[in-house]
Amino acid sequence: MLTALLVRRTYYLLTAGNTLAGSLIWGINTIFLLDAGLSNLAAFAANACFTAGMVLFEVPTGVVADLWGRRASFLLGTVTLAGTTGLYVWLWRLHAPFWPWAVASLLLGLGFTFFSGAVEAWLVDALTATGSTEPLEAVFARGQVVGGVAMLTGSVAGGYLAQLTNLGVPFLVRAGVYALMFALAAVLMRDLGFTPDRSLPPVARMRRIAADSVRYGWRVRQVRLLMLAAPFTGGIGVYVFYALQPHLLNLFEDERAYGIAGLAAAAVAGAQIVGGLLAERIGRLFPHRLTAYLALEAAGVLALVGLGLAGQFWAALGLIVVWAVLGSAGMPLRQAYVNGLIPSQQRATILSFDSLMASTGGVVTQPALGRVADLWGYPASFLVSSVVSACALPFLVKARNGDTTDSAVPATAPDKRAAERHE
Repeated sequence: MLTALLVRRTYYLLTAGNTLAGSLIWGINTIFLLDAGLSNLAAFAANACFTAGMVLFEVPTGVVADLWGRRASFLLGTVTLAGTTGLYVWLWRLHAPFWPWAVASLLLGLGFTFFSGAVEAWLVDALTATGSTEPLEAVFARGQVVGGVAMLTGSVAGGYLAQLTNLGVPFLVRAGVYALMFALAAVLMRDLGFTPDRSLPPVARMRRIAADSVRYGWRVRQVRLLMLAAPFTGGIGVYVFYALQPHLLNLFEDERAYGIAGLAAAAVAGAQIVGGLLAERIGRLFPHRLTAYLALEAAGVLALVGLGLAGQFWAALGLIVVWAVLGSAGMPLRQAYVNGLIPSQQRATILSFDSLMASTGGVVTQPALGRVADLWGYPASFLVSSVVSACALPFLVKARNGDTTDSAVPATAPDKRAAERHE
């Protein structure tokens, strides 16, 4: 019988393992693609295909989680990611042309979509079922700290492992960690507080979930406005993270210092830890969660401007940390707010749709900004990124001004009534 404590510990363990596996290659991914013979345009286009895969499969895999269970969705994700990571290594050895990379990246995106809505939905429902009274902000923030520690470990280890061996080894280790996560999830995860509706045939159930997800997701004004802002923030976040690797190597003036490239991911990981620790405190400084989130996003735009103007390695690294702390501190506030507005039965699908909106921005921005980097350099692409990121602010302002129920008081159990108040 799982208790709230065991649910939280399982969530932190799954977060740590998944983040460790993913981060082993985050510090070297762009360099890996360039080493395989791709140009900046092709490398970021391959990343865009990964994001496109997340767009294509987000909602279908969210429906899988709502229809057959969040545990089943998580297990499918680990298997898919282990296999596609191995495929990446094979393509790297072959120096394959762009199109096989595009297909492999689409499949990699599929793997991550099995996680995106399912894990968060599993956590919230299981905590509610076990009678947890701890604020969601606190759980999400602590999970972000755990993820930050795992990311810090993985990104540094992956960078130096590549430097000591070759660029393919961190990818192979990553596949092994995903296989281990499959075994752990098979033993530890149980779907609590969630019972799939099996009263209808499978196709009819999928239609009902999709329709209810629109009703309690897109038609909820505040959720809709946050989703409309997501393509600008999410797409830029992915591009900036991966562009930092070659940019820092250029500033460091040593293109084979893969450990320095790993340092970029490590800096973001450390900032994620700090942001998670500060999230609740920052939230208390404002009367409303959305006000705090808006302020953090606006400050993040200014940090990107500074990054584009910085011409020294250490100055750029410092601004990277600032940008990442601001984004990390805002995320638990956003997660708690959105989960307070959506019901359990459609939670995974709605959260997947939210993730889809963020991924949609990455499909467009990554190749476009990669082309900007080819023509005018990475600093220019960061300045353009700040402009695109600023486009999210009007949606956030409108969401905040139209909400009279939001407050900084922590929420625990969301229900349909909360969503209906915002229709």
